[in-house]
Amino acid sequence: QASTLLERPQRPQRLHPQTPSIMASLAHGGLPAVLPADILAELKDTATKLCAPGKGFLAADESAGPWLRAGHAEAKKIPDVIENRAAYRSMCFSTPGLSEYISGVILHWETLFQDDATGKPMVEIITGNGMLPGIKVDKAYDKCGMWGTEVGPLGHPEVATKGLDDLQQRCAQAYAKGARFAKWRNVLQLDPEKGLPSDLAITDTVHTLARYASICQSERLVPIVEPEIVPNGKHDIHYCAMMTEKVLAAQFKALADHHIYLEGCLLKPNMVKNGIDG
Repeated sequence: QASTLLERPQRPQRLHPQTPSIMASLAHGGLPAVLPADILAELKDTATKLCAPGKGFLAADESAGPWLRAGHAEAKKIPDVIENRAAYRSMCFSTPGLSEYISGVILHWETLFQDDATGKPMVEIITGNGMLPGIKVDKAYDKCGMWGTEVGPLGHPEVATKGLDDLQQRCAQAYAKGARFAKWRNVLQLDPEKGLPSDLAITDTVHTLARYASICQSERLVPIVEPEIVPNGKHDIHYCAMMTEKVLAAQFKALADHHIYLEGCLLKPNMVKNGIDG
């Protein structure tokens, strides 16, 4: 009986159909193999610096003159021209001690390639003041929305964010200019009576953000992933919490499907709260 057992041929080990691809994608000691180790290390280092305790981001990615947002009568008299935008932003970026509270500065495309009045690049002003420059790369959305979706509290249907078509080239240009992270925002609306956000909008949002994140990481940029559920509407905090959990679960599944290196990626979540009119 013992000899029979010893001579019995071994059954070949059966692997899950996805096991080879999973094993291949988790080389480098469990890290994604879609990128070389040096890029993974750079992404992690950048993300760690951006998440330094006690620090946040300076959002300077307005396309128009940022002073116009103040609503001050005198501020409106300042012409919104490229020279004034450069003067205002260089003044902000060179503020002494700013890096004690700011880790990264999100720039508009114009500002990334801009110099101050003395000819010093904005990127050098930011890095010289101890911060990391980043770039907004989404191209907003069309308020016409996705056909067949309901109109939400923003007054338009559910939307899809634009900008993936030439993102690879723009990310490469941004990194070459000195940017080290990127930001992309997708908008989702809440309306319990209409079932918003719809499964269609969630699927489109998380896929788009995952594609954006994978392109950014391939060009050495740390992606800020922002599936933003806006606070507009009459919903209560419980509905917001339920939908936020659903969206984030779908988002991290999409990031995994696209082989995103999470240690080199940032999540910008929405606030979980009742609607503005709730």
